[in-house]
Amino acid sequence: MTELELIDGCRKDNRIAQKLLFERYSPKFFGVCKRYIKQREDAEDILIEALYKAIANIGSYKGEGSFEGWMRRIVVNECLMFLRKQTNFRLTAELDDRFHGIEDDALNIAEQLAGQDILGLLDKLPTGYRTVFNLFVIEGFKHREIAEQLNISINTSKSQLILAKEKLRNLLN
Repeated sequence: MTELELIDGCRKDNRIAQKLLFERYSPKFFGVCKRYIKQREDAEDILIEALYKAIANIGSYKGEGSFEGWMRRIVVNECLMFLRKQTNFRLTAELDDRFHGIEDDALNIAEQLAGQDILGLLDKLPTGYRTVFNLFVIEGFKHREIAEQLNISINTSKSQLILAKEKLRNLLN
């Protein structure tokens, strides 16, 4: 079944199309959930909730842009909502001169790691570090967007990324 047929079937509440959509996208989006959420059971719950929301709101997908990207946004937002309930992202660290060029360094770290290695290392990061790292490096958000999503300051976002990068560098050495 093509993606368009899946979308059309889900819009018509076709249970087979909904099942196929879940089967097609759940492995990929489970990986997204695991990057944000340490506990497997929590990641599974969030995945199910996110895919349920995607199916329930599929009528709002206008066919503009990637369908997978539209669903990915829902999955990431579900992860962030879970983390906001569980975590205080307002913990901050002071920035100093050693933190110039953090974006380039963070991208270099991500390029050096294989997928499974990233998941293993991200699990070792504190929640705030891991969340900001994922949003900045993997999802491509700007610090302003991250700050808005997590209800923190831009400097907190930057400091969390810096500290995540340093912790990852130490774990790699």
